Formats: sequence, C-alpha cells, structure tokens
Amino acid sequence: MSSQRSVKRSAPKPPAPPPSFWAQWLTLDRIIIGGTVLVTVLIIGIVAIGSGSNYAVRNTDIDGVEVFPRPQPSHVNEPVDYEQTPPVGGPHYSVWQQCGVYTEPLFDEYAVHSLEHGAVWITYQPDLAADQVATLRDITRRSTHRLLSPYPGIDSPIILSAWGYQLRLDNADDVRLMQFILKYEQGEQTPELGAVCSGGVTLTKS
Repeated sequence: MSSQRSVKRSAPKPPAPPPSFWAQWLTLDRIIIGGTVLVTVLIIGIVAIGSGSNYAVRNTDIDGVEVFPRPQPSHVNEPVDYEQTPPVGGPHYSVWQQCGVYTEPLFDEYAVHSLEHGAVWITYQPDLAADQVATLRDITRRSTHRLLSPYPGIDSPIILSAWGYQLRLDNADDVRLMQFILKYEQGEQTPELGAVCSGGVTLTKS
C-alpha cells in the first residue's frame, strides 16, 4: 500500500487594510502646502503683534516730555543760535551727523539735521558715571537712528532730543528712556521720515 505524505498548505495572507483617511489625505503636496500656510500665519501674527505694540508705545504719554513749537527745517551755512540746549530742531547744515556713538561733543547744526531724519539724540554730562555711559552706548548701537554724545553745560545728567521733543533724565536705567526712543525714533514728528542717518559727517568739536 502506498503511503500518502500530507502536504501542509500555508494559510493565505489576509488582505492589507485600506489606508486610513488621514494617510490618503496627507499627501506630500498637502503637507508642504499646509506647512507653508502655517508659517505664513505665524509670521503675520508676529508682525501684527509687533505693530500693535509699536502703536501702543507711540500713543502713550511719557511723563516729563517737553513739547516745543514745531521747528521749521532749513539749510544754512552759518552757526545757529538755538533756543534749546541741546536743540530740538530748526535750521541746520546741509549734511547730517552720521548716527552712532561719539565720545566728543558734536556740532549742533549737524546733529539737528539727524533729528530731521528721525534720529533721537542722546546727550549726557561729561562726568556721567562710566557704567551709565556704557548703558547708553549699548542702547545707541541697537538701531540706525540713534545718536550719542557728551554735551558740556547741560542741566541734566541725560537729555534725549527728537524733532520738537525733549526729555530730561537722572540715569540711564529710567524706563522712560526706551519709551521716548521707541515713540520718537523715526516717529510721526519726523520732517523727512524714511531718510537714512548713515553716510553723514563724523566731525566732532575736539
């Protein structure tokens, strides 16, 4: 009698489950498009928040700010006898003072032209403490429209000037210092809004 060898047959594999809805929907194209949209929304949100903050700052009253009649800009070739010390606007030389940090006093007529371009001029008494001066230098270097120099004879340790506005401070840690800068640096009062403060003269009185 012939023997029969049993043959084991492997069970058929079950069919693979169909891809889930999300696996079908999340194609590479959609992932890229979705990521781009998300990044765009985040950027718009950040810009909107920043614009809102700037609007709030520019519309905040700052205690101690002196407001002067809107000075009329004009170009002159002779020194000017300004009513304020330091001046807050008016006639000035045809070239502006290049914004930045200076360790010597500046000519008013060049610095006033910088104010016309939207600069904030930070002046301080020459004997101001070194750590205070270091703070002012750091703040000045953070932007393109800030000007720093000692100013002999001023009646306050620190005086901030913008076109038509001025603020006296006792120290560089006063929160009003940055409030003034953020409000008036290239602010609405600027006669030549958008003008650069680079490429000017770097002359000093010494």
